Amino acid sequence: MKVKELKEMTVEELNTQLEDISKEQFNLKLQQVSGQLENPARIKGLRRTVARIKTIQNQKKVEG
Repeated sequence: MKVKELKEMTVEELNTQLEDISKEQFNLKLQQVSGQLENPARIKGLRRTVARIKTIQNQKKVEG
């Protein structure tokens, strides 16, 4: 997900997005343990997206 898209979201939307990503990360980790993971780079991408979301949430807290 692009940073521009994330900045346009509200705090509630960011929280929802963060929950969805957490669920997807959990499922990917299960697939990795069982040897069924097809795209291991997806885990890294989700981890970076979580960092982006948290950064934007902190920026929005400071702004207002």
